Amino acid sequence: MATYPDDLAPLLQALADPTRLGVVQLLSTGPRRAGELAEASGLSAPAMSKHLRVLLRAGLVADERPPEDARVRIFRLRSESVVALRAWLDQLQAHWDDQLRSFKRHVERKR
Repeated sequence: MATYPDDLAPLLQALADPTRLGVVQLLSTGPRRAGELAEASGLSAPAMSKHLRVLLRAGLVADERPPEDARVRIFRLRSESVVALRAWLDQLQAHWDDQLRSFKRHVERKR
């Protein structure tokens, strides 16, 4: 069976929420301020803040504070987390491809 990194479960749990999945989709187009994410999602700033904390803890996003205004936080998607998820999915796909090839050989032998 496919193996997975220890940090995959929190990543998948974070993505299971439709709002957070939407935030990741928005960030896939480029970095955004927290306020922009809240507005685009139709959420209050405190509600968006909770979602962003989950995404930060899961390692899906990173935040930066521009030197000119420390009150502003800009969030960006962490490509490393997406690469880890993709690698796991590729491993899972390879496992199922092997299983299906094996099943096909079995069926063909029975004919």
